Amino acid sequence: MYLNCHSFHSLRYGTIPLEDLISKAAALGLTAMALTDINTVTGIYDFVKGCQAAGIKPIAGMEFRSGHKLRYIGLAKNAAGLAEMNRFLTRHNFEGTELPSAAPDFENVFVIYPLENVPAVLKEHEFIGIRPEQRPVLASSGWKNRIDKMVVLQPVTFRTRTEYRLHKILRAIDLNVVFSRLSEADYCRQTEVMVGLDRILKCYDGYPQIISNTEKIITECRFEFDFKTPKNKKFYTSSRKDDLQLLTTLARQGLEWRYGDHNTEAESRMLRELKVIDQLGFSGYFLITWDIIRFSNSHGFLHIGRGSGANSIIAYCLGITDICPLELDLYFERFLNLNRKSPPDFDIDWSWKERDVILEYIFSRYGCDHVAFCGTNVEFKYRSIFREVGKVFGLPKEELDALAKNPMALHPSNEVVREVQQYGMMLEKYPNQRSMHSCGILISEEPITNYSVLEMPPKGFPIVLFDMHTAEDIGLEKFDILSQRGIGHIDDSVKLIEKNRGIRLNIRDTAISKDQESCNSFLSMGKTIGCFYIESPAMRGLLRRLKCDNYKTLVAASSIIRPGVAQSGMMKEYIFRHNHPDRFEYFHPVFEQQLGDTYGIMVYQEDVIKIAQHYGGLSAADGDILRRAMSGKGRSKAALQKVKDNFFASCAAQGHPLALSTEIYRQIESFAGYSFCKAHSASYAVESYQSLYLKVHYPIEFMVAVINNQGGFYRTEVYVHEARMSGAAVHTPCVNKSEFETTLYGSDVYLGFMHLQGLESKTALLIQQEREKNGLYRSLEDFINRVPIGIEDIQILIFIGAFHFTGKTKNQLLVIARLILVDFRPQNRAPMLLEEPVKEFVLPELERSAFEDAFDEIELLGFPVSCSPFDLLQTPFRGNVMAKDLLGHHKKQVRMLAYLISRKHVPTKMGAMYFGTWIDAQGELFDTAHFTDSLAKYPFQGGGCYLLLGSVEVDYHFPTITVTKMAKMPFIPDPRYEHENDWKYRAQQKIREDVSMTQRAPYPQEHEINIPRLKMSN
Repeated sequence: MYLNCHSFHSLRYGTIPLEDLISKAAALGLTAMALTDINTVTGIYDFVKGCQAAGIKPIAGMEFRSGHKLRYIGLAKNAAGLAEMNRFLTRHNFEGTELPSAAPDFENVFVIYPLENVPAVLKEHEFIGIRPEQRPVLASSGWKNRIDKMVVLQPVTFRTRTEYRLHKILRAIDLNVVFSRLSEADYCRQTEVMVGLDRILKCYDGYPQIISNTEKIITECRFEFDFKTPKNKKFYTSSRKDDLQLLTTLARQGLEWRYGDHNTEAESRMLRELKVIDQLGFSGYFLITWDIIRFSNSHGFLHIGRGSGANSIIAYCLGITDICPLELDLYFERFLNLNRKSPPDFDIDWSWKERDVILEYIFSRYGCDHVAFCGTNVEFKYRSIFREVGKVFGLPKEELDALAKNPMALHPSNEVVREVQQYGMMLEKYPNQRSMHSCGILISEEPITNYSVLEMPPKGFPIVLFDMHTAEDIGLEKFDILSQRGIGHIDDSVKLIEKNRGIRLNIRDTAISKDQESCNSFLSMGKTIGCFYIESPAMRGLLRRLKCDNYKTLVAASSIIRPGVAQSGMMKEYIFRHNHPDRFEYFHPVFEQQLGDTYGIMVYQEDVIKIAQHYGGLSAADGDILRRAMSGKGRSKAALQKVKDNFFASCAAQGHPLALSTEIYRQIESFAGYSFCKAHSASYAVESYQSLYLKVHYPIEFMVAVINNQGGFYRTEVYVHEARMSGAAVHTPCVNKSEFETTLYGSDVYLGFMHLQGLESKTALLIQQEREKNGLYRSLEDFINRVPIGIEDIQILIFIGAFHFTGKTKNQLLVIARLILVDFRPQNRAPMLLEEPVKEFVLPELERSAFEDAFDEIELLGFPVSCSPFDLLQTPFRGNVMAKDLLGHHKKQVRMLAYLISRKHVPTKMGAMYFGTWIDAQGELFDTAHFTDSLAKYPFQGGGCYLLLGSVEVDYHFPTITVTKMAKMPFIPDPRYEHENDWKYRAQQKIREDVSMTQRAPYPQEHEINIPRLKMSN
C-alpha cells in the first residue's frame, strides 16, 4: 500500500536514510513498497538490493514536482518504465522547462495524481491517489463516480515528531527562509509516516475497489535489474572478435615501437595479457581508451597515464602509459586477472587547460545518449550544517560564524543553540545537493537514460544522479579523465621554450632526464621547487635524506611519502636501510630476491603479490586476492579468513615453518593496507622527472609556466623568487609588455595582469587585445583614449608601474589621469575620428622614497618585486649562518634571519608542532622544526621575516633547525603614510604565508616500528 515513499535522497525534503526506510518497512511486515524520491532515481538501485535482501518487493518510481508543486507520481512496471521516466525528466532538465500538469503517454508506467491535480480524463494507466484523511470527499457526487480509478496514497516522509520538525527545517533551508516564514504549502502533512498495514486498510473500509486497484499496481510492477551484467559499451568495433583482432594489431605495432624487433620477453608478456583481456571481454575498454589517447596525440596534447593501468604492457604499447612494466617488474595481475570481473581502471591526466577538449571529443564520438559524468552526493558538513540550521532559527551572521568555526564545546549554552546543535547533528551525513564527479566518465552500451535521469550543470556536460559506487554496482565502470596543473607546467614550458629560444623539445621521450647527471644532482639536493609531486618540504627533505639520484629510488620515494606508508613506519625504516645497507638482514631469502630494490620492505602493493607468490606458493592472481582482502576492498571477515587459510595451507605445502609463515603474514597484514601501487608511483616519477629536466635546463621558462598554471604547492611569490634565483629579471605588469598571464622576453619576466588584486579580468584582456590590434601604447593619454577604463583601474595600473615606460613618476601620472578623467564615464565614450594632440601638463617635482614602489607592490600583488623583503627590514642583521652552511653546524646553535615561506602543522604525541620552510637573505631554502613547548612561548605571527634561534640537527644529510626562540621582525614604516601612524605598518600585514593542516595520527617513533631487522631464529 506504500506507493509514495521518500528517502533522504529527496533533497531537503525527506528525512529517512534509505537503509532505515527499508528496515522500518521490514519491521512492520510489509511485503512491497515503492521508492518515489522527488525528481531523482539516486537511491533506486540501493533500494532494490536492500528490499530484496529484506524480502520486500521493490517498486521503482519517481515523484514529479515542478518547483514545489506535486504534479504526479510515476511507478515503473518494469525497467523500460524507469527508462521512460528518466528520458521524460531529462528532456525537461536539459530544456529548463517546467513539468506539465499532466503526465505524458507512458507505456510502461503507472501514474498516480494527487487529488489536487487530477485531469478531467484519465488514461488506462493513470489513477487518483486518495490519502486516508481525504476519505470524506468520496461522499461527494463528483468523486464518487471516479472511485474505480482511485488507489491508496499514504506518503512517507519522516518517522517521528522530531523528524517532522527536521523536515520543516530542511524545507526552510531549501527555500532560504526562517522557520517562522514557512507556510503550510511548503512542507508535508503530519500524516506522512509509515504505520502498520492493518491501520492503512482500516482507513479504506467500504472502498474495496481502492484497495484492489492498489494491489493491482503492486502486482503488475515487476522492476527487475541485472546487477551482474556489465553495462559499459561492449565493443569498439562491431564485435568482440574484431576488437581482439584490432587490439592485437595495435599491440604488435606498439611492441616494435617500444622494444624493437625480437624482444621475446616483451612479446611473451604481451600475448599473455591479450589472452586475459580477451577472456574477460575487456578489449573494447582498452580500445576506447586508446582512441581517446589517439585523439589527444593528434592535437599535440600531453597526457600522463597512471595508476595500476601502468602494470600492463598492452597499455604501454598502445601509448596509454609511459611506464615499462618489464623495467620495474610490474605485475599485470595487480591490474587485471581472471579473479577480477570488473573492467580495468585507467587514470589519464591532461593539462587543466586542455581537458575540456578531450571531454567534448568523448561526448561527440560516443554519443550524448551514451556518455555522462558520474554524480556525487554532497553531504551536509559540520560548518555548513550549523550555518544553514542557524539561519533557519534567525541567528545573526556573527553568531553563525562563531557556531561554524568553533567546536560544539565552545558554543554558547542557550535554548536556540541547543536546538541548532540537535538538528544539525541529525543532518550530519545527509545529502545536501547533487554534484558532478571530478573525473569519472560513463560510456554505456544502451542509452544511459535507461539507468538514470540526467542533469545538465553549468559546466555543460550531463551527469547521472548516482555516484561512482552505485555506477560500479550496476555494472557501469568509469573512465577517469583527470586534469592537473603539473602537466600544464610541462606542456606550457615546452611551448615557451620553442617561442623564447626556438628549441623544440620532445618531452614525451622519458629517457631524456632519467640518467642525466645534472638532473640527478638537483634531485639529490632537493632543488625541486615547481616540480610535480616532489616540491613540497616533506618530499624535498626525503630526497635529501635518501640522496636520491636515480629513477628507481625516486619511484620508491614517491610511494613511501604517502601518509599511510609513512604512518605505518615503513618510511623511517626505508630511510635507515637505504643509508645503512650493512645494518640489517633480509628476513628470508625471498625478501632479498624479490624486494632487494626496497631493502626487504613491502613498499608497494605489488610486493604483497610477490611475497604471496614466491614465498607462499600462491599464483599471482591469488596473491592479488590476498592484497585486496588485506586492504579492505569490500571483503567480508569470512572472505578474509578464507584467504588467510589458503595462504597458510600453501605455505605449509612449501615446507615453511608455521612460526616463520605467521610472522610474514603479520608483515603482509601490517603493510597491505598502507602500501601504494608501484605503477602509480612510477607514473608520478616520470612526470616529476619531466618537470625536473625542464627546471634544470630551462629554468626561467619552466618557472613562468608554473606561475601561469597558478602554481603548485606554494603561492605565486615563491615561484617568482625561484625565477629570479634562476637568472630572470622580474618586472611588475606593464601595459606594453604584459598579458593576462605572465610573459617572457629572453630572460625578462613581466608579471601578468591576472596577479593584480582589484583589476577586473575583462579589463586586463581588453588591454592586451587593443595593443595587439593597434600597436603599443605611446603614453598614458594614448592608453586612456584607446581603452575604456575608469579612474580606479587606472590608479591600480599606475601604482604597480604599468606606465614606467613613459618616464614620468607615479605622482605625475596620477595628476594627468585625474585631469583627463575628472568627469569620465567609460560607457559614454564615442570612437574618436581624429586623436586629439597630447596636452602637456606642467607638473611639480615630488620627492619619492626608494621603497614606495615595494609597498605599492605588496598592496597590489601581495609581495615586493622591486626589492627583497629583507631590504624592507629595520635591522641590518642578516644572521650569523647562511642556509648553504648548515650541514657543517650539526648540534650547534645558530641565529638566522629568514623569510617565512610555509609552515605545516603536524600532530605528535606531545601535542601539535610545525615544520617551517624559509629563505635566507641569499635566497636559499632551509627548514625548521617548532615543537609544542617552543610554540607556546614563540608562536608564528603571520607572514614576514623572523629572527630564529635554534640548534641544527642533520638527519641523513638533511639539516633542520630545531627552533627554541623566534621573533617577527618589523618592516620600516611605510613611506606613503609617514604622517599617518595607523597606516604605517598595515602593508606588512599583507605579506602571506602558506599554512597546511594535517589530520592524522602521530607517526610512530623508531623504537615503535615493528619491522624485524634480523632473520628469525629457527
